[in-house]
Amino acid sequence: MSEKNHLYLLWTNADKLTAEKMVFMYTVNSLIHGWWEYVTLIVWGATAKLAAEDQEIRAMIRDALEKGVHVTACKACTDQLGVTAEVEALGVEVKYWGAPLTEILKSNEKLLTV
Repeated sequence: MSEKNHLYLLWTNADKLTAEKMVFMYTVNSLIHGWWEYVTLIVWGATAKLAAEDQEIRAMIRDALEKGVHVTACKACTDQLGVTAEVEALGVEVKYWGAPLTEILKSNEKLLTV
């Protein structure tokens, strides 16, 4: 599915401080400093609602996208939370992630969960 220098970060913790001080800090700095060649941030669960509603988080997502982080969200989650349009409006790819996540896990890709 990916190169060996590709990090996937599965973001499920909707704590705003964790988002700022870990999720966005690490994903953006990973690209800026060349720690990883590719970084994909997967927005899953309650984080989809946070991404849709919190203006500071929305700004962090836009910044991450501008810096080259591939930001994508679970469509089942965004649909169930009623925020698909808001998340897509940020420029986030929205798709069903069950099968791709399973492939990442079975392929022993680099996956960090927060």
